[in-house]
Amino acid sequence: MTTEELKKYSLGKWESITPEIRPSSSKNNDGTLRPFYLSRKFTGLADDKFELIVTTFADPFGKVPLAQMTLRGHMEWKGDHPIAQSAQKVNFFADESYELTPLLQGFADGMNQLAGEGFEKWEVNKTQSIFKKKFPPFGLLDGQIFVEYDLIYICNDMMFWGARNIDGRGFDTEENRPTNLQIPLVRQK
Repeated sequence: MTTEELKKYSLGKWESITPEIRPSSSKNNDGTLRPFYLSRKFTGLADDKFELIVTTFADPFGKVPLAQMTLRGHMEWKGDHPIAQSAQKVNFFADESYELTPLLQGFADGMNQLAGEGFEKWEVNKTQSIFKKKFPPFGLLDGQIFVEYDLIYICNDMMFWGARNIDGRGFDTEENRPTNLQIPLVRQK
């Protein structure tokens, strides 16, 4: 597919097949990376806009939801990615909104300890905007727009993004752009 064909084909709703595992940037007491469990719901919209809803879990089977993040913004298509024919480098800018909703009391309690300043009290099922706000748990600085340097590859009606770096680094720079594929999202009818 050309970039324009891929852009058009990526429009619509896509969801995780199953809970996914990724390495987090936090470590266990023995120095190993903690696993990070999540599911994704992505909507590709006209004019290179997107919405991404990420639900994180305390367990690998997705039975104990911790929090939900909702990001809205724009995609910037940057050209071919060498991982696969028709794969494209894509930068995701959460330049419209970034919201966080605790889904478990322990998570809300943690946010009250780690990110209480500048926010109302964190409560279960109460959404707060972290858009352009200092938010230490996610490494966000005041005024910063969250950006990820990622990729999109579509094959057999499955949308692949990049697999997380095994050392837990995010996709926060061009140098950290992924070089492998993540578990795919499947198109929702």
